[in-house]
Amino acid sequence: MSNEMKISTIIAQDAVVEGDFSASGSVRLDGVVEGSVKVGGNLLVGVSGKIHGDVEAESATIGGEVTGNVNAARKAELTSTAKVIGDIHTQVIVIDEKAVFQGRCDMNQEDLKPRRRPLRENRAGRRSAKEALRDALKAAEEVRAEESGAETEGTAGAQDSGQA
Repeated sequence: MSNEMKISTIIAQDAVVEGDFSASGSVRLDGVVEGSVKVGGNLLVGVSGKIHGDVEAESATIGGEVTGNVNAARKAELTSTAKVIGDIHTQVIVIDEKAVFQGRCDMNQEDLKPRRRPLRENRAGRRSAKEALRDALKAAEEVRAEESGAETEGTAGAQDSGQA
């Protein structure tokens, strides 16, 4: 497999595209696109290139500015002159030193997410924290009930002696 990219469309430095842009092959963009860009192959955004909208491509090499989300199915690369303000969704990401990236990155790592461990059964003679808390609350309620019962009895006794 060759590392060379066959570019089928070029948007030159002085070109401005107002609205969404799509191409089936690979694209080099040195101009400005005021809308979303959808490319079937590779997207190369030159140093003077600017995109104000979302990007979708097989892979994207960004050396200019993108204000919007980038969805590069295979790979996203931000060169040292890149400025991306938005989220990136890709399998592989390369960010050169001095590149600017402000957003979130999702790298399709669904299989690597930590799985929840099944709950272990309590060891014999040990209580869970939840059980300990429940027992402590129950004991506190019993103490309050006893204290309020003693206060009620004391008040009733004082009333009886006052009437005699």
